[in-house]
Amino acid sequence: MTSPIVFRPLYMERPWGGRSLERLYGRHLPPAPARIGESWELVDREDQQSVVAGGPLDGLTLQNLWRDHRAGIFGAGAVGHPSPRFPLLLKILDAEQTLSPQVPPPTAVAAGLGGEPKTEMLFVAEARKNAVLFAGIRPGTDRESFRRALAAGSVAECVPRLPVRTGDSIFIPSGRLHAIGAGLVIFEIQQNSDTTYRVFDWNRTGLDGRPRTLHVEESLACIDFADTAPALTPRTDTTLAECAHFRVDRRELTAGEDLASPGFLIVAVVNGSVEADDFVGGPGDFFMLPAARPDSARLTAGAAGATLLEVRLP
Repeated sequence: MTSPIVFRPLYMERPWGGRSLERLYGRHLPPAPARIGESWELVDREDQQSVVAGGPLDGLTLQNLWRDHRAGIFGAGAVGHPSPRFPLLLKILDAEQTLSPQVPPPTAVAAGLGGEPKTEMLFVAEARKNAVLFAGIRPGTDRESFRRALAAGSVAECVPRLPVRTGDSIFIPSGRLHAIGAGLVIFEIQQNSDTTYRVFDWNRTGLDGRPRTLHVEESLACIDFADTAPALTPRTDTTLAECAHFRVDRRELTAGEDLASPGFLIVAVVNGSVEADDFVGGPGDFFMLPAARPDSARLTAGAAGATLLEVRLP
């Protein structure tokens, strides 16, 4: 349990998805015309499980590791963690079309709505020209004016647009209304939750040809209408997100540079490559470095260097 741990991705078809993961990362997707909107890279849920691909732990699930090897893989600090499941969920999103405006529920209201609280962060791995993220609420919009905009089909006018470039990121606290615009590939790090409430879906139909379910009342109960000044994380920041659930740092390595990894660490390769033992990770790869990994072990950048996201538990 000292080598990098790699998992098999789980691909999810979505009406707004595309095929960019083939082009960018050489992924072997389900056959076209399937529109793959999400690749779940790390997940430990009752209905979806990441499975180790290769190495001495081959075939074990993330739940097996969290339950039976917590100290060795996740570190002594994780032993007392109250969650029976690994507390994070990591994805790659391919937004060929704009996603529906949605809101993750805050802890204070999630249980009462039958959902799970969710805080997340988004990192823009690729942005086409003029791509935007929608986030927050325009000043002067309250619950009732928002409800009227829903009835009129003009919700987009209530949500600020943030122009984005490759390499941008944003923190999405629970209660923040947001949507991912068309032409974006996103790395998403979030609490282990599959709850989000769609408030509007651009009058689009789902994969079955029918309008998708909306959650208007749930959304209105969750939206923070005081969230009128959302902002991207400054591009000069190396710590992209830090909250009670996770910390995400961006690391730039030059060719041949080593990265020491004391303690448990999840690595997502944005570009370039890294090597450790007999493992080579390239763009779009996610893997774990176990806590039991010796202090002398190194992760080394390839000839083109590497840009990484480092994800840690608090």
